[in-house]
Amino acid sequence: MGLLRLPQPYDFEISTERFRAFGPDLANLWHEGGLHRVVSGREVRIEPAPGGVLVEPLDAEIEHAAGKLLGLEFELEPFYAFAAGDEVLARLAARLSGLRPPLAPDPFESIVGSITAQQVSLYAAFAVRNRLIERFGRRAGYAYAFPNPADLAGAAEDDLVALGFSRRKAEYVLALARDPLDWAELEHLPDDVVKERIRARRGLGEWTADWFLARHLARPEAWPAGDLGLRKAVSAFYLGGRDVSIEEVREMGSRFAPFQNLTAHYLLTGLRMVGT
Repeated sequence: MGLLRLPQPYDFEISTERFRAFGPDLANLWHEGGLHRVVSGREVRIEPAPGGVLVEPLDAEIEHAAGKLLGLEFELEPFYAFAAGDEVLARLAARLSGLRPPLAPDPFESIVGSITAQQVSLYAAFAVRNRLIERFGRRAGYAYAFPNPADLAGAAEDDLVALGFSRRKAEYVLALARDPLDWAELEHLPDDVVKERIRARRGLGEWTADWFLARHLARPEAWPAGDLGLRKAVSAFYLGGRDVSIEEVREMGSRFAPFQNLTAHYLLTGLRMVGT
């Protein structure tokens, strides 16, 4: 077991709340106060420790995956300085101090997760996603490895429909598994080009592309305006709870530049954990 020191502030319980909020996530499993994730066939446990986290086992490959899960690509100090000038964000930053939004270590997993969540509740999406993981993933201990494209490429649409996918979502997942995007290339492309590449695929729209930028690439200005949860949070914190359009939320994103991504996560987590 190795100690991975983290920039402070860092709050393990708050930062991992998302993995408990919508039911268990078999690929990122909360168990007895720690987070379990399978990396290259090995189950890794991450648990809080003074100044950082304990990771067992720990090597360079695991440290990279753990860093994603721990949101180490985000810089909190500049965001908190910015948040001090906004009454809502100042309150949320104080109440959620140390929240580092977790990132999806695997790009394919990130996109498939978004597909499962299209137009359904996150509770339903996690349930369907877990059935996919149980059927096509590999269990290492408590947690499962999320299936990779090769694991799914040979599946039939009926196999996924039986797990709770709609026929169209099954088509989208299998098309991506059989012809993955160039994930390494996307890492180095500008936001607008990443979105263009993703949106060129059938079934992958603006919402999916925005969340890929936000939750895998950690792009600072990613702002998933089409997300129903974010629309509700923006409305609740800033607009008196009235119905708001995607266009209104998208336009509002400019007031949070260049910290739209962290703002989105603090608003979403704040609505669940703090309230208005």
